Amino acid sequence: MIKKIFCALLGVALLSCSSTKPNDLIYFKNIENQINGTMPDGNDYGITIQPEDELVITVSSEIPEVTAKYNLPLSNTASKGVTEANGQPRLQTYIVDKQGNITLPVLGVLHVKGLTTDEIATIIKNKVAEEVKDPYVKVESMGFYVNVMGEVKAPQRMRVTSKRFSILDALAAAGDLTEWGRRDNVMVIREVDGQKSFQRMNLMDNSIFASPYFYLQQNDVVYVQTNDVKADNSTYNQNNGYKLSVISTIVSAASVIASLVIALTVK
Repeated sequence: MIKKIFCALLGVALLSCSSTKPNDLIYFKNIENQINGTMPDGNDYGITIQPEDELVITVSSEIPEVTAKYNLPLSNTASKGVTEANGQPRLQTYIVDKQGNITLPVLGVLHVKGLTTDEIATIIKNKVAEEVKDPYVKVESMGFYVNVMGEVKAPQRMRVTSKRFSILDALAAAGDLTEWGRRDNVMVIREVDGQKSFQRMNLMDNSIFASPYFYLQQNDVVYVQTNDVKADNSTYNQNNGYKLSVISTIVSAASVIASLVIALTVK
């Protein structure tokens, strides 16, 4: 009797073990139909300055003394989220406020929300050029953050320092999807003007390269959904965990009773 019960329990355990179909792990299944393609240029990446972004702005010219007043003084202060260990002087940075503004020496308040770094540099250059001949302005973003969650090997909040960062870059940095991740349902959550937008991306279809969500922006969340196999197994295990525990208790009790009956019978 006990042997039969053990075999039944073993069968239940084996039924709960399923594997993902190999075909579900393939990226860009229809890529062979794509003879060639073009990628957007630097102006189409969609990276624009938003509140809480950090900028480094330098203004220079052939005579450095003339443009010195347009720059913040050197400081040992570390950049936002980064600890400065060597204590070397560095340019101070501008933190974009909630209204999307920064305050520049001499020039005053400048609204930068929604602009690219090149557009900001052009605006500042034109203002400085009113007093300085042939000024040079460089605007750099100190980076932004993207969150990658769900069925990836290393979920994390990552800092991005490049101007171009795609959903593929984010997934690669997170160690790629696990075998349980749905390649056909990767969600990108983005905030636009205070409103959340949601876009589902199918990594098995090369049409994602044309999506406005292919290149990520500040504070985007990339969420990889669990496939049906793991979801079903998880539900099954939760629902049957209690049942298996009860069966185990019954089996143990039956074993004890059987032992007592045998002992009494022998006597």
